[in-house]
Amino acid sequence: MSHLLSSQTETALMYDAVHLFAKALHDLDTSQQIDVRPLSCEAEDTWPHGYSLINYMKIVEMKGLTGVIKFDHQGFRSDFTLDIIELTRDGLQKAGTWNSSEGVNYTRSYGENQKQIVEILQNKTLIVTTILSAPYCMRKEASEKLTGNAQFEGYAIDLIHEISKILKFNYTFKLAPDGRYGSQNRETKEWDGMIRELLEQRADLAIADLTITYDREQVVDFTMPFMNLGISVLYRKPIKQPPNLFSFLSPLSLDVWIYMATAYLGVSVLLFILARFTPYEWHPTHTPDGEKMENIFSLANCLWFAIGSLMQQSCDFLPKAVSTRMVAGMWWFFTLIMISSYTANLAAFLTVERMDSPIESAEDLAKQTKIKYGALKGGSTAAFFRDSNFSTYQRMWSFMESARPSVFTSSNKEGEERVMRGKGSYAYLMESTTIEYVVERNCDLTQVGGMLDSKGYGIAMPPNSPYRTAISGAVLKLQEEGKLHILKTKWWKEKRGGGSCRDDTSKSSSTANELGLANVGGVFVVLMGGMGVACVIAVCEFVWKSRKVAVDERVSGALMFIKY
Repeated sequence: MSHLLSSQTETALMYDAVHLFAKALHDLDTSQQIDVRPLSCEAEDTWPHGYSLINYMKIVEMKGLTGVIKFDHQGFRSDFTLDIIELTRDGLQKAGTWNSSEGVNYTRSYGENQKQIVEILQNKTLIVTTILSAPYCMRKEASEKLTGNAQFEGYAIDLIHEISKILKFNYTFKLAPDGRYGSQNRETKEWDGMIRELLEQRADLAIADLTITYDREQVVDFTMPFMNLGISVLYRKPIKQPPNLFSFLSPLSLDVWIYMATAYLGVSVLLFILARFTPYEWHPTHTPDGEKMENIFSLANCLWFAIGSLMQQSCDFLPKAVSTRMVAGMWWFFTLIMISSYTANLAAFLTVERMDSPIESAEDLAKQTKIKYGALKGGSTAAFFRDSNFSTYQRMWSFMESARPSVFTSSNKEGEERVMRGKGSYAYLMESTTIEYVVERNCDLTQVGGMLDSKGYGIAMPPNSPYRTAISGAVLKLQEEGKLHILKTKWWKEKRGGGSCRDDTSKSSSTANELGLANVGGVFVVLMGGMGVACVIAVCEFVWKSRKVAVDERVSGALMFIKY
């Protein structure tokens, strides 16, 4: 804002100054003889009457055009008032007064002040500093043929354009020479990046994904946030592993399978003992040697009865005694629950892709050392962990500082590439909005956990900038009109490959995957294995029976084979 002294005031001040000097010189001449002689500027000689003239001017008090003229003991004028005027579109207008005791006193209201600022902004060209950071500011694909503002595009570019349409100012983009956001050197206390451009008055505004932090707020001014966000973790999606050949065993844990086998053997042995003990399982049979009591529940039959029940199949003999029927009933109930549970869980295991991530939050990162993690060097995310008083974040910062090679990156793009190359061995800490942009375009990456803090991006400007309130009002207007949301949707989900991962996600969530041979191949292996074992047992049975018959009838095994 340009404050000027009126021409009348300047003339009056000049008149009073000359008048005071003339009066002092006249009074001094009447009190003593004043000699005038030439003096050299390079010599040490002084005019002997100079100090007397200055002292007289300090103590004199007279009435002038600008009021009472008098000076304090240091030689500064005191107790006088000046008019403050502004250069507006209607010409010079009085804006207030200034006096040596009370300072500035504006005579117009705050609303009129903001109105004057908006009028000053109109048709004014502001220098806007930024850095290349997708999707906030990017070079156009044919930018080598373009110059000036036309070579840039992005969320921040559109945002400044919308604000300029409201406040009617012009702007020129200028990239920060070092390509950094702005951090303070702990030793020299100097700032770099866009913040330095503002402090050294080389730019009027700074816009990018620039986080509003306490340290930055101490040296520059920020508008109200145009985007709210927080720190989160960028990590690579778990790589889908090929299904295990024996994946049909997955619905039940190893412990449950062992307990089921133990229960099967235990129930079979108990059924055999009870069937031998109870008299109701014995029945007479006629043999050549006479009538004889027989029990059908041999150990082999008990094992066959139990396995048949477990496989939901019938058996050609059933228990008759109350005790053995109680054992059979409990075993059937047990098999009903276990088979139903196995069937339901098997369907989920074979049709749903299971990709378990080794980390689910930042706390999981802090508890391990195998997966390394880092952040942007000199950025607000690194400063958050460095200055945090929370023990978990302090431990994470110590890990990041001591890690070799360094886990810090010079840009978010480098962090994204490092996560991809790491294949699960590296995680990157960055702002959630940037993670949203990345995962919309790279289907192999994902956000892990929620946000660690809450902050915002703002437009920065030099300290005590008169444009702060006007630009904040424009941002608020864009937010109320929904244009900020429209801009985010445009650059996050529509432009430059946005939304390429949404179709895959919806398809996998709405339809089940068909089962391939890799999913159920283990069942075929078990079947073939069982057939092979059965063949081996049959050969063994034949050899055993042949030897026994040969011994009884005293004939060779070969003749026995011909007889049969």
